[in-house]
Amino acid sequence: MPPREKLAETIKKIHGCTTALYLRTVPVKEVFKGETVFDGDVSVFAITGHPKAAHCYAWGYEEKPNDWHITAVLEIPPVDSPQTAVKVAVAAYARQEQARQSRKP
Repeated sequence: MPPREKLAETIKKIHGCTTALYLRTVPVKEVFKGETVFDGDVSVFAITGHPKAAHCYAWGYEEKPNDWHITAVLEIPPVDSPQTAVKVAVAAYARQEQARQSRKP
């Protein structure tokens, strides 16, 4: 899990927030068609400066030393919890992968 400061910095950068204040961490496990597609911790942040969201859910992993892949999902319907943030992110990733595969010759 990335340091909280890195998550907060990423949230502010990609979503244009003024602040990102850490609130708590929630364990989430997402299973799709009998396969675990996510099993990890999601950090919940209170944010300011965004016109539509008051919270953001963030998690990530270290691809290489000090090179983090971070996902940050705003609490905008249908996202209303860490669990739905993960579901939305997993679905978006699956759509991107499907589109990538369909473009291959």
